[in-house]
Amino acid sequence: MNIYVGNLPRNLSEGELRETFQAFGEVTTASIIKDKYSGQSRGFGFVEMPNREEAERAIAALNGQELKGRPLTVNEARPREERPKSGGFGSRMGGRSGRGGFSGGRGGFGGRR
Repeated sequence: MNIYVGNLPRNLSEGELRETFQAFGEVTTASIIKDKYSGQSRGFGFVEMPNREEAERAIAALNGQELKGRPLTVNEARPREERPKSGGFGSRMGGRSGRGGFSGGRGGFGGRR
């Protein structure tokens, strides 16, 4: 079973995450998601446990429990949903006009019309 673990302390290692779950059974993988630019933890991760009963026990025991001063959010991971591809600058983002770029007061990139 794939388990989502949220609200992780930023200084938690993958080894510590693995140890936390190994108290409930076998852990196949334990990974903390990191920012691709800074390499810093994004505050959540995933743990894979092959035995469903052990995984459910871990979820029940650890959800809401504090780890290094932070209450964990632990539940069964949902499959990742496909996100629509971004159209780049000015692509229907939050109700913007869709022109994108620097307008210079004229629209577009400040060029003449």
